[in-house]
Amino acid sequence: MSKSIIVFTIFACIIGGMMTAAQAPTNAMLARPLNSPVNAAFASFAVGTIVLLVVALLLRVKPDVQGTLALPWYAWLGGAYGSVFVVAAAFSAPRLGVATTITLMVGGQLLMGVVLDHFGAFGMEPRPISLARIGGLVLVVLGVLLVRRG
Repeated sequence: MSKSIIVFTIFACIIGGMMTAAQAPTNAMLARPLNSPVNAAFASFAVGTIVLLVVALLLRVKPDVQGTLALPWYAWLGGAYGSVFVVAAAFSAPRLGVATTITLMVGGQLLMGVVLDHFGAFGMEPRPISLARIGGLVLVVLGVLLVRRG
């Protein structure tokens, strides 16, 4: 992989993380008049679906129908995982604060990421659990405690 692709990918991850942090308080704000974080998540996904449809049309991206038919059933669960994330964030942000909510979510993501990497889940290249990765998890837990106390 070229260095420019790696730099672009890192930048995309940082921007994606920033948008995730902004998503928690905006969905919490939306949850108040909609009377539920579930309703807020539904509205959020509806807007996201429209945005993605426009982007797909602009980019003229067409799905490989045969390829999608060959996928295992669990390949379709990404939206379900995302809905849990969005509802949890909309529910937690007003109760814990945005920083604590996001820190806890990053900790959960990192823990799951280490496990998925270790087993090479979902067709990913296996990356075994190491002391360095465990150390990173410990530092995130410490970060959650510091952010919460701060």
